[in-house]
Amino acid sequence: MSVHIIYYQDGAKMMRPVLTREDYLALRGGDEQQQLLTAIRSGNEQLKNRLPQMNYSCLPNADGTLKGSTRLSTTVGMDIDHLEPADMPAIRERILSKKDELGLLMLEESARGQGYHLVFRRRPERSQEDNLRWASQLLGVEYDKGAKDITRVFFTTGTEQLIYLDDAIFELEEVLGTDDTAFLKKDTAVINEKEQCLSKREPCNPCQDKDYNGTPFSEIIAKYWEMFNGGKEPTAGDRNVLTFELAVTIRSICGYQLEQLMLVIPNYWAAPDGTCTEADMGEYRQTIENALKEPRKGMPYRLKQVLQALKSQAGVKACGGTMSTPPPLPKKLPPLIRLLTRNVPSYYKPAVASAVFPALGAHLHGVKFRYWDNVEHEATFMNLLVGRQSIGKGSIKKPIDYIMEDIRLRDQPNREREAEWKRKNPAGKQKKDPRPADICIQMLIDNLTDAVFNQRIVDAHNNGQRYIFTIVDEVEALKKVTSKCSVDEVGLLIRKAFDNSLAGQERVGADSVSGIAPLRWNFNASTTPPNARKFFYKMVNDGTVSRLDVATIIRNDDDDDEPPIQGIYDEQFAAELKPYLERLEAASGLIECPQAKKLALDIRLENKDAARLFESEAYRVLSYRANVIAWLKGMLLYVAHGYRWDKTIADFVRWSEQYNMWCKMLYFGAQLEKELREEVEIQRRSGPQNLLRLLPDEFTHEQYMLMRQQQGREGDGKSALRQWQTRGHLVYDEVSHRYCKTEQFKQKFANL
Repeated sequence: MSVHIIYYQDGAKMMRPVLTREDYLALRGGDEQQQLLTAIRSGNEQLKNRLPQMNYSCLPNADGTLKGSTRLSTTVGMDIDHLEPADMPAIRERILSKKDELGLLMLEESARGQGYHLVFRRRPERSQEDNLRWASQLLGVEYDKGAKDITRVFFTTGTEQLIYLDDAIFELEEVLGTDDTAFLKKDTAVINEKEQCLSKREPCNPCQDKDYNGTPFSEIIAKYWEMFNGGKEPTAGDRNVLTFELAVTIRSICGYQLEQLMLVIPNYWAAPDGTCTEADMGEYRQTIENALKEPRKGMPYRLKQVLQALKSQAGVKACGGTMSTPPPLPKKLPPLIRLLTRNVPSYYKPAVASAVFPALGAHLHGVKFRYWDNVEHEATFMNLLVGRQSIGKGSIKKPIDYIMEDIRLRDQPNREREAEWKRKNPAGKQKKDPRPADICIQMLIDNLTDAVFNQRIVDAHNNGQRYIFTIVDEVEALKKVTSKCSVDEVGLLIRKAFDNSLAGQERVGADSVSGIAPLRWNFNASTTPPNARKFFYKMVNDGTVSRLDVATIIRNDDDDDEPPIQGIYDEQFAAELKPYLERLEAASGLIECPQAKKLALDIRLENKDAARLFESEAYRVLSYRANVIAWLKGMLLYVAHGYRWDKTIADFVRWSEQYNMWCKMLYFGAQLEKELREEVEIQRRSGPQNLLRLLPDEFTHEQYMLMRQQQGREGDGKSALRQWQTRGHLVYDEVSHRYCKTEQFKQKFANL
């Protein structure tokens, strides 16, 4: 057979043949497959690894493994990538027109929709690379040079992306061309050399392909040293005790097997070149054997911490980017964002692109936007910029100053009028003149009393439903916005502001400020990662952090060597900015945009899939309001650009949501995952019993629905059944039409 699907067994990458067209199409079909492709093509490329993988160029080893395969099939898989959209149809027709000459057996669109995968008959007299080169010349298109190895797999798309399939692809046998013999001998020598590395230092050992529940052991061990040894590997002075502790920690997920542990745990006795004396090898083995003799007490707490930390990282990766690099800013930005970010170095642009929205939102007044759930929102933006000390968080100030200049000028005479009124009406005066009702001051300093803060809220509401605005260098300064000077009060204000809830105070004294109005408060605040976690420690799981628009500044080592050079802000910059601000000031009433609504719905579904695929409850919880915030940015840009929606705005909205999520997961994700997990544990032990545990080991759908009703559950329960099946708790028997609990589930809950 020439079609093989990849699967994993005990951490090893295996292959099994796909025998018929029906089986092949079934592997490509399904709603989940199409949802994944939709998300990938919308920019969430991290989900690509969740697609089925196929190999078309080799046959498995005798034991079914893929690694080091040397047996060629009679077909070649070819990857054509990075095509321009306009070129796609022509290349597709060219391939189909030459299918007979090529020996075409399969053609599909690639996952990202920017190229094709094709399978053609192998010319046995040619090597693998020569076959690809021949096909490339025939079709007049370049192939992916990184995909020339016979063991290279292809991420399989759906049935809708399958363009051509010949049943002959399921009938072909292996072939070995003479020109490939030299290559295979070389490959075999490399494989043998790697197998001999079992007695050498482990960066070259087979454990790099081993995993636990999809997480490579190499990542587990690296995270273990990061958390419990300052990121340092054992050395001559401490390798015995540290290797012993590591073996005790991970033995439970290695089946308590010596051979598995020796495949997984690096040999820290080996020399830098990988060689190891017989005595050192014996000491390495004895250390692991001693660890296996320790009494077994279940999964160690340290291992749970490591796995949870890696799970939190998965939540970060679900947002795009990597653990150290956020999702990249789109290359083509909406004109307003391009203008506001053009004067800062590239590594500051994402932070500036996020930080300008509180000031921009302050120019909208009396404007509402309707979300896809029909809830009306206003342009509330509260931006938190998190970055290490002296990294350049002040880069956001200049653009904000220029955005707020017209409001500052408008505030100035109002401040003077208020000061004059106070002078004429001191506190002791019996008969006071009425305070001018048209005073409205939007820009606030960071040292206020409750009376002043509430007066500003009421004035802003009474004079056009405007926003008040604050910018502080350190998030701690937000405590001075009110008289209480407390973190809890700041959290309450953030929650009220996002929902535009009523705020203010009622007083009976003649000199007291009284008044209640919707809280419209936008702000910018900066801080460092430790201070951010400390300040919001009690607000990660109460909805406060989810209401923030979080940004960061990431500079690599090369950037640190270059001092940041800002562009020039001048009258020309102000003149270019003015039309956008005027459009925002002129807007009023309820504004809707069908394209923005559809995009928010698409992102909602993508977030749902990502949360499930990456098994991150924190991602799911944070994604709801992150989507709202990104949609609001899109609506503001829609207005600022003259009620025009285009791809640059859509791409920016999608990036903004992913970037906000990435920053939140990076700085607050681990804590939120922990708190959400603890909530579930408390509910499991003291709340309603777990529904699946109440059901028998085998049950019908009718029994399941009856148990749901007895437990007071609503709905059809289909999502719960799917979730249990996805998590490996349950399988469905097509013959008996019963659901059956898995051994994995029964063992997990046997002692609870």
